[in-house]
Amino acid sequence: MTRLDQLQKLAAVQPDDPLIHYGIGLEYANQERWAEALAALEQTLKIDPQYVAAFFQKARAELKLNRRADAVATLTAGVSQAEQRGDRHSADEMRKMLETLT
Repeated sequence: MTRLDQLQKLAAVQPDDPLIHYGIGLEYANQERWAEALAALEQTLKIDPQYVAAFFQKARAELKLNRRADAVATLTAGVSQAEQRGDRHSADEMRKMLETLT
């Protein structure tokens, strides 16, 4: 059983756990399955709109799907959320990516 299979099994049992959906998103991204990664990361943020790391990964998937405007919006929201939570590292990381897009 692959890591993705294990995470999907966990998600079936614990559908409201954002960490599981985030992990699924990362696994899909590692496989370059960008649409599926995006869906999992959107689910992560639906469950927990303050899950800062998901913003960066979601923007990455959007860029891979040629959805630049969506990535800009995601990063902008992510920087705001990171700053609200006092997560300077994540805010700086997303800000740097955002600067390359605007």
